[in-house]
Amino acid sequence: MPLQKKPLPRNGFTFKQFFVAHDRCAMKVGTDGILLGAWAPVTHPRRILDIGTGSGLLALMLAQRAQPGVQIDAVELDASAAQQARENVAASPWAGQIHIHEDDIDHWSRQQQSRYDLIISNPPYYEPGVACATDAREMARYTGSLDYAALLRCAARNITEEGFFCVVLPQLQGEQFIALACEQGWHLRLRTDVCEMEERPSHRVLLGVSPAGGECFHDRLVIRGPNQQYSPEFCALTGGFYLFM
Repeated sequence: MPLQKKPLPRNGFTFKQFFVAHDRCAMKVGTDGILLGAWAPVTHPRRILDIGTGSGLLALMLAQRAQPGVQIDAVELDASAAQQARENVAASPWAGQIHIHEDDIDHWSRQQQSRYDLIISNPPYYEPGVACATDAREMARYTGSLDYAALLRCAARNITEEGFFCVVLPQLQGEQFIALACEQGWHLRLRTDVCEMEERPSHRVLLGVSPAGGECFHDRLVIRGPNQQYSPEFCALTGGFYLFM
């Protein structure tokens, strides 16, 4: 009698090495976060900070990619999301490396003594507008609670001199973020423009800024090829996570 496959949980997203429940989080696991978690540089960091961790997705992805023993602090303001992130971390292979903190990042960042080699965030990017169904979703979607200038200042307090602060944003908001970062003394060092297909304009941008100046590495990522299949570049970037790759 053939073995039956165990059905995948429906309250979240199953990756190759971990599961992310997100039913109590305002923002769910999506392509933006997965791209950022797979793209951010993890060659040298000893300490990593995830701002607005939500379900803990980015912290878990970075724990999988980074060197063993890397310590990751993940800060989340929403109580329900922070608790779900703790549960996701506890069920993962990296429970001893990831620490979830329920707090406002501006307050939390002012209390820290040590700095981070990598800071990462999938921040809100819509201007305040139509009210959302819940306060938590409004906080996760809109920049009213944490605008880009404030986010950059928080990161500046806690980053090492050679560190990177990485985000994913829509194209227009990405340009605004770059301008604000440069005004505050950051340097753009990494940029990947993301488009759904080769002939379409870029709709997302992955950005890495640093206090240290230097050459900016700029490229483009196409998600799908002409046959609607995922491109080799997308598979190479995210293949360590998706079950179907």
